[in-house]
Amino acid sequence: MARQEEDREDLLREATALVERAELHTASEAEAVVVGFRRDGAASVFLGGEPVYQFNPRGELRRAYHQGLLYKAERGLLVSLRRRRVPGEVQLLRQELSAEEGRLFLEELTRRMTALRHDLQSGQFKLIGQAPESTDVFRRIAAWLDVLVLPPAVATGPRAGG
Repeated sequence: MARQEEDREDLLREATALVERAELHTASEAEAVVVGFRRDGAASVFLGGEPVYQFNPRGELRRAYHQGLLYKAERGLLVSLRRRRVPGEVQLLRQELSAEEGRLFLEELTRRMTALRHDLQSGQFKLIGQAPESTDVFRRIAAWLDVLVLPPAVATGPRAGG
């Protein structure tokens, strides 16, 4: 996830931790969608500048970025981290989401991922580019979305392999 708050740059070119990635224009999203996979199979989904959803290899939500907040998984629960700038440093203010806030967050994630799945299954998308060029990244994305359990479980921690 980008450490800067400004809009993400060219993810297709710069997101090298995602060894396979593709950029798509879909019917359900106003901005470009980038989906990619780490070496261990952990997936990341960038729906425009945000939201961003990051999953571990088991399809559990481990991190997210949405409405200016960072989210991370802790012991199967979601925690939000809000940046507060003070002279000489940036502090992260931690707040555990209530059961209702967590449910609503996962409900929106489910709605957006379901729409993405539908767009890909129905051909309502345009592949803009992929890396590496020689791999059928789209097929991998479609297969991953087909088996992704929605709403996803929240991981025990935010690490990609965990």
